[in-house]
Amino acid sequence: MNPKTLRYILKRLVLGVFTVWVVITLTFFIMHAVPGGPFLSEKAVSPAAQAAMEAKYGLDKPLMVQYTTYLTDVIQFRFGPSLKQRGRMVIDIMSDGLKVSVKLGIVAALLALVIGVVLGAVAALRRNTVIDRIIMIITTAFVSMPSFIMGSLLLVGFAIKIHMFPANGASKGGLVLPIITLMLYPMSYITRLTRSSMLDVLGQDYIRTAKAKGVSGGRIIFGHALKNALIPVITYFGPMLAYIVTGSLVVEQIFAVPGIGRAFVQSIINRDYTLIMGTTIVLASLIVIMNLVSDIMYKIVDPRINLE
Repeated sequence: MNPKTLRYILKRLVLGVFTVWVVITLTFFIMHAVPGGPFLSEKAVSPAAQAAMEAKYGLDKPLMVQYTTYLTDVIQFRFGPSLKQRGRMVIDIMSDGLKVSVKLGIVAALLALVIGVVLGAVAALRRNTVIDRIIMIITTAFVSMPSFIMGSLLLVGFAIKIHMFPANGASKGGLVLPIITLMLYPMSYITRLTRSSMLDVLGQDYIRTAKAKGVSGGRIIFGHALKNALIPVITYFGPMLAYIVTGSLVVEQIFAVPGIGRAFVQSIINRDYTLIMGTTIVLASLIVIMNLVSDIMYKIVDPRINLE
């Protein structure tokens, strides 16, 4: 790795840490600015008992003291106990959720990438044919439809009506519908991106020169055209993973998948301050890391690109 690339990665890491700090700060103060608290929903809790619980978790201290204490704990990877799930630590809840969400996200991302590239290449090579039009119509429909609508339709159609897949994401085979829901939008976007990029590459002079020299069609497509057409797709890969992570917030709730997205939504509903902060930090860090990975992959695919 040359010094410029290393310097760029270090600079992005510092910027990523700063970004996560900004997210932590904004989330912390907005969370405390909203009226209410984690213990107000408790039934039959006297003011004295509520004050005791707030003192136990440090919620009775001045806001800036709570903020600096929390930052110090986060630096040491201490996220504290959940305020609502008694007896459980936030790090354990997030660890259990990540095991499911990472599996869900990786499978959905790989399927979206492979199927999207294949369909996009086929559409470009069969430009203005019936196959091309069918692929474009289907992908346009999937791009236009929000994930919560697509998830609801798949849930009703395949889980409730014909009972092909279970509706509960925690049961055996229950991740099939969530994976399809998360996959469809990025798959469709990659298809359209690959088609557009492939058509642009196929019109370049070096492709015409290769054809004139008698280079086989397969070598032109796979050795030259497809490789260069994948550069925009690689650029999109990081944001795609970020979309899948954030999109799982709704999808995991629809299919009752016990992932970190569902834990995040439930923590907001329950006003579980420590779990809200922990999941926010994890999700923000994943997005920062995925965007950095995307830039590095961009450089690997095309070494001519100057990351600076």
